[in-house]
Amino acid sequence: MLLRNLHPPSLCNGTRFCIKKLMQNIIEATFMTGHAAGEDGFIPTIPIIPSDFPFQFKRLQFPVRLCFAMSINKSQGKYLKVVGLDLLKPCFSHGQLHVDSSRVGKADNLYILAPN
Repeated sequence: MLLRNLHPPSLCNGTRFCIKKLMQNIIEATFMTGHAAGEDGFIPTIPIIPSDFPFQFKRLQFPVRLCFAMSINKSQGKYLKVVGLDLLKPCFSHGQLHVDSSRVGKADNLYILAPN
């Protein structure tokens, strides 16, 4: 999953993709969601320069994260084939429960883990 807006509307925060080739400074990927779904594209490294240190340094990082799961906020606006909710810790608000449970098309594909 992409963690930053790099080139909207195709490379936006929350876009999921499948990596085809991983190189030193670029990732070749097929986008699975978003405006460019089904298309191949490239994700570059981005420079990160922290400002909370007494000295300056720069590191290059891919703005991606392995995504087997996503937060409630990241799921908003997405359509998913299967949804599993872990409610062992309560939702922040009841609106978040509605967002997660409404991401799936069929009730048979909604799985909820609840304490009781």
